[in-house]
Amino acid sequence: MPKMPSIPTRFFFKGQAVHLLALIVLLVGVFLLGDFNQLRERQFVGVGVHIWFAVSLAVPVVHQVYVWLAWRSELCFGAVSKRFGSSAFVLYQIVFFVLFLARPVSLTLLTIADHDSLELSIPVRVVICVALGIPAAYTFYSVIRYFGMARAAGIDHFDQSYQRQPFVKKGIFKYTRNSIYSFAFLTFWAIAVSGASWAALVVAAFSHAYIWVHYFCTERPDMEVIYRDVTGRFKTGH
Repeated sequence: MPKMPSIPTRFFFKGQAVHLLALIVLLVGVFLLGDFNQLRERQFVGVGVHIWFAVSLAVPVVHQVYVWLAWRSELCFGAVSKRFGSSAFVLYQIVFFVLFLARPVSLTLLTIADHDSLELSIPVRVVICVALGIPAAYTFYSVIRYFGMARAAGIDHFDQSYQRQPFVKKGIFKYTRNSIYSFAFLTFWAIAVSGASWAALVVAAFSHAYIWVHYFCTERPDMEVIYRDVTGRFKTGH
């Protein structure tokens, strides 16, 4: 696949100081909101609920740090392609989706472990989950139907030909540019609400906020490089 043009080495860390600061702030907020004494008192399959809580927090951090390292390594040095050749994006994508799927799985396990720590009746849970699930489901449909899973994983960091592809303006992308971050992550809130878990709700809030950190600190700067036109200006309308 066509390679990306050379990008200055210093770009590798662009936005990452803010990324780190935002992550620290979010984690402080999480630990202030989490009731660890209560979590330590409960277990699920022999493991303390506080451990499930920590795991469900660690997964999105590992996922997003992995994406930053892979994207910037490829953009700045072509490192992934040099190491794995034509299989670079396939191998990257496998790890990407394993970590992506680990996010709802770990959150679901936490929800089960901490179920009913919130007082929510079944009818209220159903109403909230449906309200959250509809836009989330439409977003996933739009991604699969119009956007493509490869593009969602960041193939444009590996294949320069994507710079020439038109921006997607079908499905939910017709209404908002950042549909995946805005609506797909409502799934995590629905998981937490379905089990009435306060700990899972805190993690869902963290995960949703943290993906926006990824957008502003990693993805948007990358897009300004990848999709700049021949004049060096960023092509708007994505």
